[in-house]
Amino acid sequence: MTRPEPGLARGWCALSALHDRIEAHVERALQTGHGLSVREYSVLDVLGRQRPRDGGHLRMNELADAVVLSQSATTRLVNRLEERGLLTRDLCPTDRRGIYTEVTDAGRRLLAEARPTNDAALAEALDRAERRPELAPLVTAVRTLEHRPPAAPGAA
Repeated sequence: MTRPEPGLARGWCALSALHDRIEAHVERALQTGHGLSVREYSVLDVLGRQRPRDGGHLRMNELADAVVLSQSATTRLVNRLEERGLLTRDLCPTDRRGIYTEVTDAGRRLLAEARPTNDAALAEALDRAERRPELAPLVTAVRTLEHRPPAAPGAA
């Protein structure tokens, strides 16, 4: 088995550290301000960005792929959000095995309230991380992505 180059391993550790720092900071802000986890916010955000002309919803497998969770973890998360009245699920009319998930009006309102909190916490976490020399290049890379159009759900 080939061992990774030390620089590659250091880069991966730095990326993991950046992710963990950002996620922890954003999680605290979303929980405190809106009673949402980062994952719950991500699901609402992904679904909230669906265009009405595209149906305004995603199939459960597409949602799982978009938020990088397993099918079972996505189902549990959607169940919790549905119990709170933030999402609905419907059977696909052309394939009874398919289930669509869509944000409710209450979910859209909560998402609109939480978005500024998420954005501010993300900016704060990036500002803090940028002060660490090992994380600064990654923060720069993340910030360059701000100016690119988002990838479609399911795009690799």
